[in-house]
Amino acid sequence: MEELDVEPSTTLIPGAGFNQKHLGFEWGPGDLLVYETNYKLQGPRSAGSPFVHVVRKDEDICSPILRKLFNESHLIFVGLQKIKEDVPSKNKKSQFVSISKNYRSVIRACMEELQQNAVSTQDGSLASQYGDQVSILLAIELIWNLCEVLFIDAAPAGSLLLHLLDWVRLHKSDVDARAREVLQSDSPAQHQSYWDVVISLVLQGRMDEARQVLSKKASMRVESSSVFKRMDVLLQTMPIFNPAGTQTLTEFDVKWRHWHEECDRCLQDNTFASNRHLETICKIMVGDEDALLEQKELLSTWYHFLVTRLLFTHPTIKPPDLHYYAQSSMNMFLGPRASPEPLDIILLSAFEFDLHQVIKDCSIALNNWWFVAHLTDLLDHCKLLQSHNLHFGSNLREFLVLEYASGLFTHHSLWQLAVDYFDHCPEFGRVYLELQIERVPLDTERKAIKVLRICEDRQMSEQVRSICKIMAKRALRNNRLGSALSWSIRAKDAAFATLISERFLQDYNNKGCFTDLDLLDNLGPAMLLSDRLTFLGKYREFHRLYGENRFSEAAKLLLSLMTAKIAPRSLWMTLLTDALPLLEQKEVIFSVDQTYELMSCLEELNSGTKDSNQIDQEEDIESTKTELLRLALARNLAMAIVKEGTIET
Repeated sequence: MEELDVEPSTTLIPGAGFNQKHLGFEWGPGDLLVYETNYKLQGPRSAGSPFVHVVRKDEDICSPILRKLFNESHLIFVGLQKIKEDVPSKNKKSQFVSISKNYRSVIRACMEELQQNAVSTQDGSLASQYGDQVSILLAIELIWNLCEVLFIDAAPAGSLLLHLLDWVRLHKSDVDARAREVLQSDSPAQHQSYWDVVISLVLQGRMDEARQVLSKKASMRVESSSVFKRMDVLLQTMPIFNPAGTQTLTEFDVKWRHWHEECDRCLQDNTFASNRHLETICKIMVGDEDALLEQKELLSTWYHFLVTRLLFTHPTIKPPDLHYYAQSSMNMFLGPRASPEPLDIILLSAFEFDLHQVIKDCSIALNNWWFVAHLTDLLDHCKLLQSHNLHFGSNLREFLVLEYASGLFTHHSLWQLAVDYFDHCPEFGRVYLELQIERVPLDTERKAIKVLRICEDRQMSEQVRSICKIMAKRALRNNRLGSALSWSIRAKDAAFATLISERFLQDYNNKGCFTDLDLLDNLGPAMLLSDRLTFLGKYREFHRLYGENRFSEAAKLLLSLMTAKIAPRSLWMTLLTDALPLLEQKEVIFSVDQTYELMSCLEELNSGTKDSNQIDQEEDIESTKTELLRLALARNLAMAIVKEGTIET
């Protein structure tokens, strides 16, 4: 897209920059931090403001009602991506139109809820905010609906005007409310808005409804009933093209011209001269531009004027000819003095079939990326944006979807929706996701598991390790050893798993029992991550076997932990002490060879260097343990020799 060709609006930050202070700033993913600095070209420095201002570029993301718009449209977006490429284009078109209507229905639902809240709230500023949001959504739905008619449905000549009439009727709904008010009054024909309602219905091509309202007047004035009957015939016989019928466009055009000539003849014959309102209606039906412009108040917009003008002058208009009528209608309606609003420019670009200008102007005019991202995505699926690639690597659709998804990531709950948007950006989506996912604050373990699952599903191994390490360290700081070990195993961090295993063993030494037994009992292959974790898992298994009175298996496991040098030397005495109850059993548990191995370990332990910091009392305890072990080992050796000698005999 071209460079921005309009000046961006100025945002005033209360209390910042008023004392000729330089402003510092820091960009964030969705916000801008602004603060006063002490920088000064000359003279003494003065104290700056202590405040840091948060400038948020997208306030809508904080609105609870608009969050429903984001959630609902996310489901539609994901559904759209599932439409297969090999589906025939005819079937696709109906699907795309249906999806477009789904998007518009979500916009309408949010609009209605905002209107209800604006009416019910007692807060004036909040009501004003709701009103502004309704105005924006009205404009969005108006543009989207027009794009649906012109680009997605791509209605041909004949059908095009019918769709444009529906578009105008939908967005000029005050006519229905006024018609109900008139018809429900005691004397409809005498109501002050009676003729405004009739003319408004004619301007929208709703001839049957106009006849119904007009009949109220005709029944009251017998002397002029023939004039009303003549108007009724003209309204009734106005040809309307039926796309589903057998009539060709040429046949319809001939029939319409005959009707048009009949209206013109009535005007020339002064048939309605006795009633200026009927005469005005007749002038409208012959397409008199001056008569149409006199109804500016009822038409209210230039695009309503355009559609009405086409209805009564060129009902078989072809799409390529629309822009001539659109430009002239806007100029005629607004006049030379009035300048068009941004919405007018966007609609005119749509009538000129300049899609990229529509997207560009909407990006500038609207305060978030929701509209342009979803509309561009839909148009891209319709193969309407294939010719437009950007200079910096990505196509227009992906650029806008990435911008929108990046904005969602700044919200505490909507970030989960953004993941799906990134998934459907084949070029840069994964890169963006990897950068954004690291910024999600891991406030709770539940949230961390959500983030982790997202990363694991997408094989984002670096992010998985990073999240697990963060959570493991946090759990360790809070002395939640089980959780810390679980996270370090998921991170496959051997060093950290070793550190936590040490803490488990220290905890065991201090308390005499293990915590988090469920985790330790179900380590499985994960215990192979580090030697210390392997020892922890096997040592816990020894305790479990001992508790189940499976003494022989427990003895073999205990011995293997020492002889295989898996157990840290600092814990050898603890392990040998654990062997004491097994040595004291009536039944011989350790064989002769096993007993010799235990003796060897004990002697190796005692022959090592003594800890100089060890106090006398601790040394006495160690000596006592050693003597008890030697005695128990000698007794077990004797019993084992006798037992094994007896068996051999």
